[in-house]
Order: sequence, then structure tokens, then C-alpha cells
Amino acid sequence: MEKKNLRIVFMGTPEFAVGSLQRLVENGYNVVAVVTQPDKPVGRHASVLRPSPVKEYALAHGLPVLQPLKMKDEHFLEQLRSYHADLQVVVAFRMLPEVVWAMPRFGTFNVHAALLPDYRGAAPINWAVINGETHTGVTTFFLDHDIDTGRIIAQRQFPIPDDADVEYVYDALMQLGAQLCTHTVDLVLSTDGNAPSQPQKDSDAHHAAPKIFKETCAINFSLTAKRIYDFVRGLSPAPGAWCLLTPRDAQAPTQVLKIYKTAKTGESTAGGALVSSAPDYKAAGGALVSSAPDHKAANTHDQPTRVEVGTLKAENRRLFVATADEWLEILELQPAGKKRMAARDYLNGFQHPEHFLLK
Repeated sequence: MEKKNLRIVFMGTPEFAVGSLQRLVENGYNVVAVVTQPDKPVGRHASVLRPSPVKEYALAHGLPVLQPLKMKDEHFLEQLRSYHADLQVVVAFRMLPEVVWAMPRFGTFNVHAALLPDYRGAAPINWAVINGETHTGVTTFFLDHDIDTGRIIAQRQFPIPDDADVEYVYDALMQLGAQLCTHTVDLVLSTDGNAPSQPQKDSDAHHAAPKIFKETCAINFSLTAKRIYDFVRGLSPAPGAWCLLTPRDAQAPTQVLKIYKTAKTGESTAGGALVSSAPDYKAAGGALVSSAPDHKAANTHDQPTRVEVGTLKAENRRLFVATADEWLEILELQPAGKKRMAARDYLNGFQHPEHFLLK
């Protein structure tokens, strides 16, 4: 079968999905319709409807667009059947019922931004960076009844630089995923719909990637500098890691700070007044839960005292915060109600940081 004869319905919503849709369209694949989320109300009174990036691209290229509220709606299913798709391609969309994913004769495959079975879930890119992974990748797999568990068709790896934030990895995986998308369509074409695939091994699913909420993004300064450094990278620039700037004397109001960029210093916080421990991050139901500390303190006389975690200090127009083991430099931040700025600019109007704690 030639690619012009393979009828494809594409499903996706965010910018990440546009990369794959664009590659399909620009390389002459026969995309007969696009399914995306309904327009999202935005603005102060939610009076403006904003189309998804996928819808904007589809309309700009003359592609029919379907926006069902419910995937089992009979009117939507009738519309979908009318396109007689041979194959459905899903990128960053929603969970599909069997009546949808089983509709095309060649099935439905998904492009997932992780090396499955690791990082199943809604936010695989964020969690890979948060956990300090040195590599990640993309996977195509056939959909089945459970989320991200179908038979794997193909995978591509991508190295994560130590200084990369989630935006960098997102952009790279969007392009890599688009390449793997068309490669997978070509496999379907060359095998007349019988692309080889392998079952996932649940024993290799070491990390979850649950949806990220506001409370997930709160920084725990009782962790090690490395873990906080990775945590900030994994949420930058969006949704953004945050903390509370808290006065020690309780006379000034507490303020919310978003932190977008930090740097490891290697400078120990030993020699201060309080002993700190460093619990690990684990994902549990979309929240971060602290597990056992990194440094077991059976006897506080056996280990050096440390600066209280969250303590701030400024040196040579540079801002530092004490973590469980080392000072971490804050490079870019955003006070509530203000724009993102360099820490040196923030210090111009921030006097006596030692009078505050970050919590």
C-alpha cells in the first residue's frame, strides 16, 4: 500500500503533538481528519475560547477537525466512522475507549515521550528530569485497554544533559517523536498493517509519571542540593517550582517565589546550627512524598551540624540557599506579581536575605 492510500486520523492537543502532525502532513501522508480537545475558556471571565495548538495547525492546513466532549458520544462515533480510517495516530491526547481505538483495521498507535514501560503516565518528561535521569526517549505502541501498556512497536533514545531543563527535553522529544511517528507509519505500510511489536515487561516499569499539580511543585529544601537542582529543572519553565519566602521574625508577610534555575556549588552547609537530613522524592498519587533520609542520624554527636535548611545568604550579588548537604545557588526566580528575573537583579531590592527562610 502506498502512503497516499493509507487513511489516517490524527488525535492530539498540545504543541508536542503538532510536531508529529506537521511531519505527517509535510511528508505527504493522507491525514483525513484530526481529533482534538474542545476549545478552552480563558481570560478573566472565561469569556474567550482558545483552540488547541493541534486545532490551529489543522485548520491552517485545511484538515477537518472533530472536538468531542465525550469519546463515547454516538454522534462523534458516527463522524469518526465516516472517515473510514485505516490507522489512528495518537500523540498527547486523552484515554480512548475501545470503541475508538479498535475502530481502524490497522489499529491505533500512540507516541509516548518516554522509554516504556518506564514513566507511564501524564508527565513523563517532567518526571524524567526531576529524577535526574541521564537519558529518556520516545516510544510508539499499540493502544489497548490500560494506559500506556500496549505492545511496543519502536523506540528511540535521547540523552539528557545535566544542565537541561524540561523545555529543552520537551522540544527535542517533540522532534524525535515526530520522526518515530512517521517511521512507525512506514512500518505499518510495509507490513500491510502487521507491524512487529513486543509486549511490555512490567518488571521494567521502575518509575511512574503522574499528572503534576500545584502542590507537586513545592520545593522541599530538606532534600540534597542535587535533588533540588533536578527538581527545579524538571519544572522549568512550566509549571515552575515554588517555595515560600518566610521572615524569621514573622513581622513581614510570607511571599511566594518561583525558582526557575539553580546551580550546584559543591560547598557544604556543615558547621551551622541544625542537623539536616535528606529524604528522597517519590511520586504517590501525583504528590511528592518524602521517604527515609539520606543521612541516618542515630546519634547527632556522630555527624557535623549543618546550617538550617532554607537559610539564605548573599555574597557578591549572588544568592544561595542551604539544602540538606550543600549550598545551592539560585540563578533565576520570580516573585509573586512580578516578572522572571536574575537573582542578582532580585537582590537589588531584597535587603538582608539572612533574615528570611525558604520553605
